[in-house]
Amino acid sequence: MTIPCQNGNRCVFKLRLFLVCTATAFCLEAHAGGGPENVLLVVNPRSPASMTIANHYVALRHIPSGSVLYLPWAPDDQTTAVDTFRRKILGPVLAAIRLRRLARQTDYVVYSSDFPWAIDLEPDIKRHQALISKARDADRPEPPVGKQKWPTHLTPTGSLNGLTYLWRLVATGTPAYIDLRSNQYTRRAIARQKDLPTLGFKSTLRFGRHGELVSTGGRRYLLSVVLGVTAGRGNSVEEVLGYLRPSAAADGTQPSGTIYFLDNGNVRSRVRDRAFPIVVRRLAELGVSAKIIQGVVPRDRPDVQGAMLGTARFDWKASGSTILPGAICDNLTSFGGVMRKDAGQTPLSEFLRHGAAGASGTVAEPFAIQEKFPFAMMHVHYARGCTLAEAFYQSVFGPYQLLIVGDPLCRPWANVPRVRVEGVESGATVKGNLTLKPSATVPGDLGIDHFELFVDGMLATRCNPGEAINLNTTQWADGYHQLRVVAIEAGLIRSQGRLIVPIRTANHGRTISVTCSAKGKVSQDRPIHLTVEAPGSMAVVVLHNGRLLDKASGESARLTVDPAKLGQGPVELRVGGIGGKAPRDRVVADPLKFVVVRKSEPPGLSRC
Repeated sequence: MTIPCQNGNRCVFKLRLFLVCTATAFCLEAHAGGGPENVLLVVNPRSPASMTIANHYVALRHIPSGSVLYLPWAPDDQTTAVDTFRRKILGPVLAAIRLRRLARQTDYVVYSSDFPWAIDLEPDIKRHQALISKARDADRPEPPVGKQKWPTHLTPTGSLNGLTYLWRLVATGTPAYIDLRSNQYTRRAIARQKDLPTLGFKSTLRFGRHGELVSTGGRRYLLSVVLGVTAGRGNSVEEVLGYLRPSAAADGTQPSGTIYFLDNGNVRSRVRDRAFPIVVRRLAELGVSAKIIQGVVPRDRPDVQGAMLGTARFDWKASGSTILPGAICDNLTSFGGVMRKDAGQTPLSEFLRHGAAGASGTVAEPFAIQEKFPFAMMHVHYARGCTLAEAFYQSVFGPYQLLIVGDPLCRPWANVPRVRVEGVESGATVKGNLTLKPSATVPGDLGIDHFELFVDGMLATRCNPGEAINLNTTQWADGYHQLRVVAIEAGLIRSQGRLIVPIRTANHGRTISVTCSAKGKVSQDRPIHLTVEAPGSMAVVVLHNGRLLDKASGESARLTVDPAKLGQGPVELRVGGIGGKAPRDRVVADPLKFVVVRKSEPPGLSRC
């Protein structure tokens, strides 16, 4: 399987290797999730909204350029069949993780906007029913009385992120992913799970039938969230950026707001209200304010740090309440995740419009079944320091049709380590061997478990506290590189902190110079011209998040970039000279940074 390229060939993956040349030829297993290096960000290059949202998220969260996948999709196709989903979305996503050697560090598949939010599961169900009938025919000489009837409550529509999370089951083509106990990462205060602790996620973890960790067998997952829905009843691009910015700033702030649980006689509330008292007590033990109040929506509350509703319709603006940065707001209702314009009930986008970091809703009639919605324990997992995505998926037994939208990395209550590194200075030019000695401080008493080093976004090595990291920079191309030293908190949550250090290497005598026709803000209707000199190179290239924009043979050339193909917002262009496979045959220039704007820029769109 190959990664689809914009120009219809396979050259992009090969050409982008000069940006991911690392100190080792293999990837080590990362032992903690929850950071930008653990994300694969999927972007629709046919959608200006998708590219604009992705540009801002890359800048806000420092997503490595090699962890962005451009996957073409017709923006008007907001729903699709499961076979198409497997062939055009899930398959290429899994192939990109494998071919880019990111399998051991990728825990999150995050979609920007304008991908299908609902997936029709009927093809898998019909094939499954046909197999049942065929098996009956083989066992009995008489004709079967009739096909087994599909359970009414297992409605045959799944969500984009739910099916991505359950990727191993979905890949088989059999509808086992619809099982309402398909998610064994769930942690809830019930008999067989009462002793299961809140747990930071890793895609390499295997979960047994009752949520226990197992060394072989078990089930594996990929956390998945959609950054925004900008079609139908979704949000505008400005609204999406309006909740992503404060969500990123909320990390580690230990907010003092209140989480509200709404209690009323509606079945949508009764499904979950029995758990409210114990969850409020557990939040109090963590020092987090939580209240059970009567009604359908908090009224005139200025401190909403989270909310769990159960109502068909609500008007947040009319409530007079304020949602604070980092809040998860959730409502149990039939069509909260149905984003077509003619759908009834209040959609999840209403929470996001007013500042929530994340919200969810089902993409088809779920019936009043708790297993399809987050348990109230979601807020406890979140308050213990988990990311938004970890909190959601530890709280949903059957997530196949739950659409989760927002910032998956938001973590207001995390103990974020502060990282320092001895042995290199930001912007330094280095050669030969490099010895780094990382250290970190972390709030609380847990300390640091270990450090991980990423070179140009790829995991290179790790060390324990007090140890040094030795690097041979002669194995890298000359020019610009980015070192990321990530500290992993000890304990089960394993919150991350990082220090990003840009450097230049000079081992092979290679040089590159780039003259650019633009700087600062760049209008989408004015091409960017680059003059590149890279002595000794066979070709020069310019890329955006690993996507080839232009190339030319020879050691010098004039390259052109069409800003309309980049989306609006902050972008980085990477220019390099390439030749053979050895490091001495490649050279990388410093990133070119711009803010792409429309000819008439709306206020605030270019901010990050």
